[in-house]
Amino acid sequence: MNEFALKYGCNPNQKPSRIFMADGSELPVTVLGGRPGYINFLDALNGWQLVRDLRKATGLPSAASFKHVSPAGAAAGRPLTETLAKIYWVDDMDWKNFSPLACAYARARGADRMSSFGDFISLSDICDKDTALLIKREVSDGVIAPGYTEEALEILKQKKKGNYNIIQMDENYVPEPLERKQVFGVTFEQGRQELPIDDELISNIVTKNKELSEEARMDLKVALITLKYTQSNSVCYVKDGQAIGVGAGQQSRVHCTRLAGDKADHWFLRQSPKVLSLPFIDTLSRAERDNAIDVYIGEEYDDVLRDGEWQKRFTEQPSVFTKEEKRAWLDQMTDVTLGSDAFFPFSDNIERAHKSGVKYIAQPGGSVRDEDVIAACDQYGMVMAFTGIRLFHH
Repeated sequence: MNEFALKYGCNPNQKPSRIFMADGSELPVTVLGGRPGYINFLDALNGWQLVRDLRKATGLPSAASFKHVSPAGAAAGRPLTETLAKIYWVDDMDWKNFSPLACAYARARGADRMSSFGDFISLSDICDKDTALLIKREVSDGVIAPGYTEEALEILKQKKKGNYNIIQMDENYVPEPLERKQVFGVTFEQGRQELPIDDELISNIVTKNKELSEEARMDLKVALITLKYTQSNSVCYVKDGQAIGVGAGQQSRVHCTRLAGDKADHWFLRQSPKVLSLPFIDTLSRAERDNAIDVYIGEEYDDVLRDGEWQKRFTEQPSVFTKEEKRAWLDQMTDVTLGSDAFFPFSDNIERAHKSGVKYIAQPGGSVRDEDVIAACDQYGMVMAFTGIRLFHH
C-alpha cells in the first residue's frame, strides 16, 4: 500500500487528505482496524519514534500516550506499586502480574489522566493480552505497535463496535535521512533528528554535586527522549522511569517549567492519603473521578465541595485539602529528574523545579546566565548535566 485515504485533515473542512510515500515505496504502516485520521497518524508516528528510542535506551518495553502531537505520558515497563495501581485506576485488575508492556502503558496513561483522555497509544513491543485488556477499558482513539498477539487483536477489535484504530508498524522501517514538509506552499527540508540519547550525552556534569545514580541516568534519558518528540518549548519531569509532568508548546521556558511542575505535583498529590481516601459514589466513572480530583486538588476546590455539588460525586463531603497540607505532602517528593529541550535563560526555572523535588537536571547549556543557573543548582545540591544539544521539535 503506497497511500492511505483519510476522512479529512486536521479539521473536517480540510479535504482531500491522505498519507503517502512520495518515492513510490510501500507505507511502513498497516491498518488492522478502524480508519485512522490525519492527527491520529501524526500522534502514531511521533509516538512510535519515542517508544522505539525509549526501548533502546532503557532495555525495557515502553509506551507513550499522545495527544495533539505531544506526549501526555511516556514510560518504561517497570512494575507498579500498590499506590500507583490505585491512582491509575488499575487496582481492580490483576496488576501485580501485568506484563512489563502493560505496566509501561499503565504508567504512561496514568501520569496525567486528564491529558491522556482520548489518547493515541504507542507501544514498543508486540501488544499482549494484558496491555490490550488495559487499553480496552480506557477512552482512546487508537494504538500503534510492531505487532499484536491473536488474543490482543481480538480484544482491541471489540472497542468502538469494531471501529477502533489499530495500526501495525514495520519495526525495520528506516526513513530517508532528509525530511520535508510544506507550509503555505513552501517546502522545508532538514536532516532528521537522529541524535542518540545515551550516557555520553549526559556525562558533562557542571555542578558541584556530580553523583549521578543509575536510576537518575535512566530518568534523564527518559526525560530527553520524551522532549525529543514534544512540541517546543518543552520541559519534562521524570520519576522512576516515567514522565510525571510534560510542559509543551509554551513560548516562555519558565511557563513550561511551571506547567510541567504543576502536573508533577498533581501526580504526587494524587498519592496522598487525603486523595486516596476520597469517598466517591460507586456509579462515578474513572473519567469523572479524574475530573473531580483535578478540581479538588486545585484552587477551585469549592466547585466540587459546596452543597449541591459534592453530593453528585461523594458519599460524604470531603474536607478541604489546604495549601499547607498540600505543601507538607509535596515536600516528601524527592529525587525527581528534569529535562529541558533548550537552555535555561534564568535561574527562576531552577527555583520552580526545586519546589517539585527536582534533584537531577539535563539541559543544553549555552545561556549567558549559565553561571547563575549553576549557582542556583549548587544552592540546592542538585546535579546538572549540560548536553550541548538542543532538542526543539515542531
